[in-house]
Amino acid sequence: QVQLVESGGGLVQAGGSLRLSCAASGRAFSSYAMGWFRQAPGKEREFVAAISYSGGRISYVDSVKGRFTISRDNAKNTVYLQMNNLQPEDTAVYNCAASRVVSIRGNEYDYWGQGTQVTVSS
Repeated sequence: QVQLVESGGGLVQAGGSLRLSCAASGRAFSSYAMGWFRQAPGKEREFVAAISYSGGRISYVDSVKGRFTISRDNAKNTVYLQMNNLQPEDTAVYNCAASRVVSIRGNEYDYWGQGTQVTVSS
């Protein structure tokens, strides 16, 4: 069992930055790939970024490439999502999730956090 708790969300103006954190507890964090997903009101959940257990493989959705950076610190059992140049369309609830494989598919993730709200004003 892996427990995930996100933090770092908030309200920011367009062009601003936020850094999301996802703290993990439970079974060996370093053996899991980690992903970030988001869901805006009235929309389906969307893959944002994923990172392998070692950090050697990273994937992003095209809309955030060059603006968002996923990273992890296995010593701290934490994965991060640095979000720069935020835009109103980035407004959503952001969830982190843990999986045995690096995937863009939510149904391949076994554990999910409760989410943190990110709101970007224009």
